[in-house]
Parts: sequence; C-alpha cells; structure tokens
Amino acid sequence: MNPPALRVPAPHVPAPAVPAVPAPAPGGPVVRGVGELVQVVRDGGYGVDPARVRVAVAFTTVQAVRHEGRSGGYRNEVLSLRVEEAVGSCAVEPGTLPAAALDDCVGAAAAELLDHPLLPVRIAALDAYLAHVRPHTPAHGARPHPLPAGGSLSRSRARARAVVGLLPATGIRRVLVVGVVNSLLERLRERGTGYVPCDLKGGATEWGEDVRTDALAELDSCDAVLASGMTLGNGTFQPLLDHAAATGKPLVMFAQTGSAVLPRFLGAGVSAVSAEPYPFFWLDGGPGVVHHYGGPR
Repeated sequence: MNPPALRVPAPHVPAPAVPAVPAPAPGGPVVRGVGELVQVVRDGGYGVDPARVRVAVAFTTVQAVRHEGRSGGYRNEVLSLRVEEAVGSCAVEPGTLPAAALDDCVGAAAAELLDHPLLPVRIAALDAYLAHVRPHTPAHGARPHPLPAGGSLSRSRARARAVVGLLPATGIRRVLVVGVVNSLLERLRERGTGYVPCDLKGGATEWGEDVRTDALAELDSCDAVLASGMTLGNGTFQPLLDHAAATGKPLVMFAQTGSAVLPRFLGAGVSAVSAEPYPFFWLDGGPGVVHHYGGPR
C-alpha cells in the first residue's frame, strides 16, 4: 500500500542557507573537483603511488528489479575494479560499456586507468585506488550503519531511511533529488518534505510526478540536494558541488558509484555521504552495512 500523498508546497524562494562549518575530508586534503583529486592522487597525496597499484579483477554486475507492490522496475549495470582488498565501482547506462573495457582494465596500473578514454573506467579506477588507501573505517571518518536482512523492498526502504537521515532534521522544505530512487522519495514524503525528482532518463515517479531532466535548472528552488554517485560517472557532479559550496546548501550523496571518492569532497560542498561499496544492498537479502560520513550524528 502506497503512503498517503504529500501536499507538495507551492513554489517558493528558499530561506538563505546558513553554511555550517565544514568538516575536512577524512584522511586527505580538501579538493574542489574530480580533476583536482586525480592530481592529488598522481602527486602521491595519499601516500601510495597509483602507478604501483594494479587492477587484478574487472567485472560488471547487471541487475533488473521490480519490487513487489511497485508499478515499475529498472535496470542497473555497474563496472567494478578490484585493487588488492578493495573494489571500486561506477554505474553505466545498461548496454553502453564496451566489452573491451574489461580487458583494458585487467592488469593495468591505477595511474594508467586514470587516463582511460571512458569516464566510467576512470571513476571506477579512482574509486578502487581510494578504497584501497582510505578504506571505510572509523579511522578514516566512516560511521558504519547496519542494514537489516530482508526482501528487496524492505532493504531498499532501510537504505532510504539511512540516506535521508543524513539531511538536516529542520529547515529543509524542498529537496532536489538527482537520480530518482522511489524509496528515497517515499521516505521524504513520510517526513513531509517536498522534493523535485530529477533524472537524465526523465519519466515519472511511482506517484505519477514528472521527473525533470535538467537538475541545474531546479537548484535555486530547493533548500538541499540529495544526489546519486552516478553523477560522477556521467559528468554532472561538478555543478552540484559548486552550487553547494557557493550557497552552503546541504549536499548529501548516496554512493555505490564512487563510494570512496565522494568522502574526499567533505568540506568542499558535500555535507554528507552514504557510502555503499560493492557488494550492494540489492545483491542479497542478508544483513549489510553502509558507511556514513558527515551529516547529523
């Protein structure tokens, strides 16, 4: 049974955001863009030369899902690269990743793959390297948040509660959601928080709301941004980061893509990250964990 419909507030001019004192990125310098982060990695800023770190395994995970009780479904495809004990990932549009990309990655040094012509390969390599040198542990600023065992929908809702809980508890009337996940929208509705759903694919939400396709056009009408790590893989992350840094608006990232990359932007626009490295919550029904950085404690 769907939750009761939310009375979405009329368009408004958001109250001026009051910038919080940003927390520095855990275990590294504050960086203000992916290109700057890559340069820090190349310069040895994380203590391990990426030219000496090699990818041993490259694989893709393809998923199709339609939760019981939901009117529609979706598909995911994710490229993952293994460096030592760590796995870095980047989602791609299903069917767009050339098969040769896996061959390019296996045995290659992380430094080489940071120059790969495909952006998803570059992001997955950066994620794998950073997951290796800055794993998701309390020593590096991560707070483990357990996810209970259960069915696909119950686990999706549990993750949504964890992600939305990283938004400020007060002062948020409308959230720009970049990368539509219906369980996240459902949780915002339960909180009585308005939202603008945005996704490059367009379409409609579970409740028949039009999904916008131009996130930048919606930024000024929202008090906070909740965005998928997929923005790293499709090149749309930087404008969101720049807007949050300039305005002080909360920018909360939920990240299967780039789970080790996005915590590096705490203090440079990102206010909180729900990091979910491989294996993802949708791969099995057992208990799991996501790793929180920043946000309310």
